[in-house]
Amino acid sequence: MKTKLMALAFGLLAGAAGADPIEGVWQTQADDGAFAMVEIAPCGGAYCGHIRRTFNDTGEYQSENIGKMLVIDMVPVSEGEYEGKVWRPSNDKIYIGKISIDGTDMRLRGCVAGGLLCSSQRWVKLGG
Repeated sequence: MKTKLMALAFGLLAGAAGADPIEGVWQTQADDGAFAMVEIAPCGGAYCGHIRRTFNDTGEYQSENIGKMLVIDMVPVSEGEYEGKVWRPSNDKIYIGKISIDGTDMRLRGCVAGGLLCSSQRWVKLGG
């Protein structure tokens, strides 16, 4: 029994250590007075992020955007760098997406004009 528990614990630790840095729960920067917790996980050969919880100045609320995909088909292009698409709920537009990760900090950019004009946000990793 003890051996099985040790093997299970080692397996769980090995799985967590092998997770890609983009995987986990991230808190977005406030946009139009609201922010969200986004869970990023593998989706096919890429990574996608779904809105799990939403908050505004009064606290947590049930946004119509809960469950919607915000980070779309992000693929790694180099260590800590990803490209794909991002959806901005406040104007319901999809942009060219670029992500840079440094530890628990993420810089997410939504770009137009082939990536020449970008707006960015800082996200913080809450858990993985």
